[in-house]
Amino acid sequence: MIAERTESTVAGLMASTATSATSSRSIAVDPATILDDLETGRIRAAEPDSLAPGGWHVRPEVKAAILACFADPTPATWQVGPFTFRDRARFPLTDPGPGRRIVPGGSAIRAGAHLEPGVVVMPPSYVNVGAWIGAETMVDSHVLVGSCAQIGAGVHLAAGVTIGGVLEPPGARPVIVEDGAFVGAGSCLLEGVLVGSGSVIAAGVILTGTSRLYDLVEERELVGTAASPLAVPPDVVVVPGSRAVRGEWAEARGLTIATAMIVKRRDTGTAARVALEEALR
Repeated sequence: MIAERTESTVAGLMASTATSATSSRSIAVDPATILDDLETGRIRAAEPDSLAPGGWHVRPEVKAAILACFADPTPATWQVGPFTFRDRARFPLTDPGPGRRIVPGGSAIRAGAHLEPGVVVMPPSYVNVGAWIGAETMVDSHVLVGSCAQIGAGVHLAAGVTIGGVLEPPGARPVIVEDGAFVGAGSCLLEGVLVGSGSVIAAGVILTGTSRLYDLVEERELVGTAASPLAVPPDVVVVPGSRAVRGEWAEARGLTIATAMIVKRRDTGTAARVALEEALR
């Protein structure tokens, strides 16, 4: 659940495509219209920016405006066929728009989330407020796309993927998955981690903003911090692995810690194996 704030507290705080990146930041953020602005793609919580750290510019005023929507506890009820839905009045049911395919069976796209044309959402999945999903992306079954997460074009989020959300602190970078990436089943991307364009995250990989990523190709360690979350390079293949635990007691017992490793660069063979997405469309 998202922590509630008072209007006074919030007031104090106050991609994928080049067109959205250049136009969104010039639009003033208005808490009264923020959900509509996010849904239509006029505004984004974070935008591609080659001059910003990690190549992305975070807009804390956007997340502050979203938080302002939670300050009004007034409830509302909506009836759709035999189903009844109840939420805060500021978050009504939303239409994802033409050209998006939301397959029946328990999926929900919350008000304030934006889906570009060609997005497919398989049931059951959930896309939270402030999230942005690029064109032709596949959101497979049991996927969570958290608040303000930025998912690029042509991405495949396989079954059971968790993309963490972030609204507080407003300046924190959301989880970002750039264009053409493949995130394998059951993987978790949390705390502002960035997955570079074209990269493949194998099934079961867990990456947080402060994870260590061992690059076996370049023989280096990539380490994220709270101020500068982990960035996975473009066009690499990341798999789950383990490393030995230091210390005599741990070594005597052969203990290891789970970690993630870059094992290769993405090539044509890798691309063929993830071409499953086209068959699912």
